[in-house]
Amino acid sequence: MTTFPHGFLWGAATAGHQVEGGNINADLWPLEWAENSIFAEPSGDACDHYHRYPEDIGLLAELGLSAYRFSLEWSRIEPEPGFFSLAELDHYKRVIETCLNLGVTPVVTYNHFTLPRWVGRRGGWTGADVPARFADFASRATQHLGDLLSWVCTLNEPNVMAMLVSTGVIPMGVSEQGVQSDGALAASAGGDDPAPNSMGLIGAPLETMATAHRLAVQAIKAAAGHLKVGWTLALVDMQVAPGGEERWAEVRRVAQSDWLAVSADDDFVGVQTYSRNLIGPDGTIPPPDGTPTMQTGWEVYPEALEHTIRLAAEQAGVPVLVTENGMATDDDAARLAYTRAALEGLAKCIADGIDVRGYLHWTLLDNFEWTAGFAKTFGLVAVDRQTFARTVKPTARWLGQVAARNALD
Repeated sequence: MTTFPHGFLWGAATAGHQVEGGNINADLWPLEWAENSIFAEPSGDACDHYHRYPEDIGLLAELGLSAYRFSLEWSRIEPEPGFFSLAELDHYKRVIETCLNLGVTPVVTYNHFTLPRWVGRRGGWTGADVPARFADFASRATQHLGDLLSWVCTLNEPNVMAMLVSTGVIPMGVSEQGVQSDGALAASAGGDDPAPNSMGLIGAPLETMATAHRLAVQAIKAAAGHLKVGWTLALVDMQVAPGGEERWAEVRRVAQSDWLAVSADDDFVGVQTYSRNLIGPDGTIPPPDGTPTMQTGWEVYPEALEHTIRLAAEQAGVPVLVTENGMATDDDAARLAYTRAALEGLAKCIADGIDVRGYLHWTLLDNFEWTAGFAKTFGLVAVDRQTFARTVKPTARWLGQVAARNALD
């Protein structure tokens, strides 16, 4: 039996827009409802987690998990520039207090892709004052919530656009157009609503996102100096294919290493890994025919987590927190096998002296997976689309047992 360090965080993750429902002030909402939308369906009520969070956090705790990563919705808290809703801040305070009352450590992400519509109208992350406005939001949120927290992630996967472009999933030169998770280009919602390049899903160049992150870290630390603060990065396991050595080195630098260098000044780095990419001279090479894949089309390759933890630890030089790892599948036995193998790799990293602080599975609930709608099921818990009834999957109970023992059999 492999044991994990004392205080190791075992949990699951969600994101506000993907589970809360009714996030009408977010930049993505009008795009989801636009004619000829690139979204398979709108988020709508999502999982109604906004109202059902006591049930969901209670279920997580009952399973034996000790941590819950969730996000604040900037669009709810600051629906208009400079107006911070005390009611919404108190809502998230109640979510945090529910965690603490159940013995669950909250890990709070201040921005998980979506932005307020007014930020979208300023050009999203490319707007001249937006990084500073995000820092103002981070300061206000921390003043209200910081004394109840210990872990804060500023930004979720700010490197995702760099990764999509550099791997050839989308062509060079379209980084300021809308793009969905599989690389297809988006269409504008029109009118006064944000254009595609303002979408939080798109992000911005490294310099802009690093500025937003660092300003937010300063604001958070000024309001609550005890907090452990970092950001989370999309770290696909990049592997070189014959002839792709030069392209592989450039992809790793642009999509990963340059971003990990920013984390060197932080308290931790969040690692978010699902699969690997084989990089040839022209970019990503699709998995060979017959290779097991997830619903997303990604190769089933749980060993990726070990490889990206090692990469993050080496290049950032700070503790690692696995903030996302999981498998989109309707075969829960396959999910359990994938998760077990991923944890075996994580355990090898710890055995080699790498400082890994926790493992947060993506995701707690079958949710709204962006342009794919509700078709991709990553959840430990199924959600009935009509009744919102929750059904625990076997992987959830198995992971809860691993957490309760703090050991992998």
